Amino acid sequence: MATVLGEVDALAKIENARSSGIRFVQLQFTDITGHVKAVTIPIHQLGSSVEHGTWFDGSSIEGFTRIAESDQYLQPDMATFAEIPWQPAAGPRGTARVICDVYTPRGEPFVGDPRFILKRQIERAARLGYVVNLGPELEFFLFRRDNGDIKPLPHDQAGYFDYSTDLAQEVRQDMVDALEALGIRVEAAHHEVAVGQHEIDFQYADALTTADNAITFKYTLKAIAQQHGLYATFMPKPIFGINGSGMHTHQSLYSIARDRNAFADADNKYGLSDVARSYMAGILAHARGMIAVLAPLVNSYKRLVPGYEAPTYLTWGRTNRSALIRVPMASPGKSVEATRVEVRCPDPSSNAYLAFAVQIAAGLDGVEKGLELSDPVEESLFEMDAARIAERGIRQLPGTLGEAIDELEADPVIGEALGDHVLNHFVDAKRREWDEYRTQVTAWEVERYLEEF
Repeated sequence: MATVLGEVDALAKIENARSSGIRFVQLQFTDITGHVKAVTIPIHQLGSSVEHGTWFDGSSIEGFTRIAESDQYLQPDMATFAEIPWQPAAGPRGTARVICDVYTPRGEPFVGDPRFILKRQIERAARLGYVVNLGPELEFFLFRRDNGDIKPLPHDQAGYFDYSTDLAQEVRQDMVDALEALGIRVEAAHHEVAVGQHEIDFQYADALTTADNAITFKYTLKAIAQQHGLYATFMPKPIFGINGSGMHTHQSLYSIARDRNAFADADNKYGLSDVARSYMAGILAHARGMIAVLAPLVNSYKRLVPGYEAPTYLTWGRTNRSALIRVPMASPGKSVEATRVEVRCPDPSSNAYLAFAVQIAAGLDGVEKGLELSDPVEESLFEMDAARIAERGIRQLPGTLGEAIDELEADPVIGEALGDHVLNHFVDAKRREWDEYRTQVTAWEVERYLEEF
């Protein structure tokens, strides 16, 4: 798990970086929407930053503070220190990054810091005797530029796992090299279902390390794509009529006392322990309440529609990709350590810290309350009629961001996980976004209605 290194280790790391040509360090953190923010300092100032913090004005950061209470400071987590590989140390601009926690002038963690929100849920799990492990699958599109403009023009016409028509092999390989240089261990990279769509998977790890990696992943891929004259986007549904991009999140709990995967039970048909089943029940119980955090854009709900492998129904199964939770098959000989559940509704536009925090909160609520898991649904829900779905009592995710915000405000478990500060700022920002969208007159409306009426 990522932790702040001791002072001696931190100083040694700083000296090694200076010796290898690092001249600048980006102190990074995220706002509540997940955008990476940074202040750059010379390497000779990093030791002071580790010891005393680096002050900044939080009043200009989305969801942070008001002008009257703007002073905050960044505390570098030196376990995340890494050279930025596309700014070579051999040249005059050798630059590294380090992810920071945000503190108030009183030396207290800032309640609006998304990384702190996740840490609270990690600590909650630890009090229950668990380490939370996560592994997201972030899908993305590569688009060509049109005379310098960014437009949804797919880089290729390939499909899932295609080789001969996949034009991005070299691009993905450069992305993998950059990710691994930053300390992110990649497991696989491939073309996805839609034209121009790709996926790179990195190693399953504890929740904080995984969230740090997910944030790093997005800006790294954008930087490498730009070097190839392309644009990488994590917009959930950039093109009508084809699959959108998800951030399927694999997760499990590791029992500290028993030193084993707490989700595994060889005697269960699906290999799931009672803990795993209650965790899944918690996810399903709070899915509607947390979807605004997991799918936070107006555009997210263009992806969450039947027919494109995106889940809209609150069910679970093993082979059913229309279900919200899937239980992946484990490789032979790895059934115990590999047992996990895959939550399929998040998308990559979400803030990974907040998205992981609310999923953990929902799952732990199920564990603490001993919630009972419903029966699995293995047939495709996309092929069921509405009457059959209603007869089985299957609920759906909200259909719009506006409805999702209402559900978020009505769910006290998710609200408590976010805390009043983040909840209020998040809801305010998303209501503004929804109101701006719903008052627009779109090209579709003009084409559909102008002459008819």
